[in-house]
Amino acid sequence: MTEAPLGRSAVFAILNTGYTSSTGPGVAATVSYVGDGGRHVVFDPGMVASPDDILGPLAELGLGAEDITDVVLSHHHPDNIMNAGLFPGARVHDHKAEYLGHQWRDRDAEGYELTPSLRLIRTPGHSPEDITLLAGTESGVVALAGDLWWHAQGPADDPVAPDREALRAARLRVLAAADLIVPGHGAPFEPGDSVPR
Repeated sequence: MTEAPLGRSAVFAILNTGYTSSTGPGVAATVSYVGDGGRHVVFDPGMVASPDDILGPLAELGLGAEDITDVVLSHHHPDNIMNAGLFPGARVHDHKAEYLGHQWRDRDAEGYELTPSLRLIRTPGHSPEDITLLAGTESGVVALAGDLWWHAQGPADDPVAPDREALRAARLRVLAAADLIVPGHGAPFEPGDSVPR
């Protein structure tokens, strides 16, 4: 299977640039928006100083909470999922299932396509359930990678990762597919030799 999605019609925006306690006043998630083919997706609506830090930038895109069709959770740590409830009408995707209202549909995230331009892949390492959303855009593939990297500097040795070999393999997989990487708690960065593996 080709890693990157075949389509290149997705649009992408950062709603909130996150930080960790070593780079900011507390912990906040990098929350992203991806749109394609009538799907409006919020990725990792986690901890932020205020819900307005997510909903305000969405409104600037012309979208309200009710317009969001999908929420993708990279993994189940509270700092990455805290505000998923802002979008009660959205399908929620994780590593093993899709949830909507009281419906639970099992499906593996590996290779699951929301649209031809939006593909989920399994990237365990920071946690066993990590997934990445690969978004094919006009300017290349954006990898919304959750906490595979907290920010551009890594950390090189993730102190939370239960399996450092799996983390390295997942990072290499994303680096091979992406033109831009969105980490869990920092600004997007381009893959390059200085990016921790």
